[in-house]
Amino acid sequence: MIGWIHADWDAPDHVLAGTTTREGGISEAGYASLNLGAHVDDEPASVAGNRSRLRHDLELNAEPCWLEQVHGNEVTRFDQSPAGAPVSDASVTAEPGVPLVIMTADCLPVLLVNRSGTEIAAVHGGWRSLAAGILARSVAAMASAPDTLIAWLGPAISSPNFEVGAEVREAFVSHDPDLSGCFRPNARGRYQADLYGIAGRQLRNLGVREISGGGWCTFAESERFYSHRRDPRCGRMASLLMLRHR
Repeated sequence: MIGWIHADWDAPDHVLAGTTTREGGISEAGYASLNLGAHVDDEPASVAGNRSRLRHDLELNAEPCWLEQVHGNEVTRFDQSPAGAPVSDASVTAEPGVPLVIMTADCLPVLLVNRSGTEIAAVHGGWRSLAAGILARSVAAMASAPDTLIAWLGPAISSPNFEVGAEVREAFVSHDPDLSGCFRPNARGRYQADLYGIAGRQLRNLGVREISGGGWCTFAESERFYSHRRDPRCGRMASLLMLRHR
């Protein structure tokens, strides 16, 4: 079985949501073992085998809606699984049986569902995308009102291990001064950034009140997670969200 963390949120029972770990696959070396990224120089056959395991173990009848993530703020709406991978950093659907997926290896995956379980979104929350308004654009792309949404924050790099420069802090604080609390100065004249805190505040400002998850560190938990900052040649986890047929 693949390594899998179930989303710990109060979503309806027919919503499948969670994140893979790096465990349970067939990739080798720095990609060991459940690498799901086809863009990281892993053996294509290994990636294909790992994606097959993902579909089998999660009982998916359709290929996940893989994206070509570019740390931007484009949002794609799917009515069915696509033939290719659109250039986008978030996806939305109201169609049962269409698996949305985000790949990460330090960036923050954000999953959204409305309380009735009829619409979902999966968001790639790296710092560039968060600064560019990816969460606001994702919520706006949904037909559901923000106060009906539930959010889950998947595994990401934690503040003690995420050092950034003043330009990163400025990209956020220039739009929302209250986000200054998510950047702790360090002894090197730089900052420790809190992705969980940034996303949580942005979601609350958008009107999303129910937020759970967080608390992991992809950098520190090397046996469980990939981390691009720790190991530049590494694999990718997948955060997946789907409405099961009822």
